[in-house]
Amino acid sequence: MKKGEIQIYTDGAAKGNPGSAGWGAIILSGKDIFEIGGGVDHATNNQMELMAPIEALKYVKKHKITHPIEFFSDSKYVILGITEWIFNWQKNNWRNAAKKPVLNRELWEELYELTRELKPKWTYVKGHNEDHWNERADEIATSFAEGFPVELKK
Repeated sequence: MKKGEIQIYTDGAAKGNPGSAGWGAIILSGKDIFEIGGGVDHATNNQMELMAPIEALKYVKKHKITHPIEFFSDSKYVILGITEWIFNWQKNNWRNAAKKPVLNRELWEELYELTRELKPKWTYVKGHNEDHWNERADEIATSFAEGFPVELKK
């Protein structure tokens, strides 16, 4: 990690999909590590995959952290959605390539607004591939989905 850069690892989980669900994010800033997470009674995995970067960006904004941000996610849905697909969705009145309404539009719109403001870089990381921070984000998300949240580093 470059000096003055923030790295954020995110993940989402749903038991039953939809079902009990959770999200997790790890924000790395220099030597500081901040973990955040949350859960809901009923959501899809994709909704939680979107909630994680939304909540991470809100956290960064709230704490007035202004360094460049790089996200690491194992969700191609999130990465391709926010870096490629969203522009056509907007152009096509929030319809996807099959002319159907885009699922999770409200979450996409919120993520888009935060992304426009904070301009993060997005990087895909293969899930369950022994990447320490990706595994930890998964552990946080899963623990919230299962209703037994792990202790978070603040």
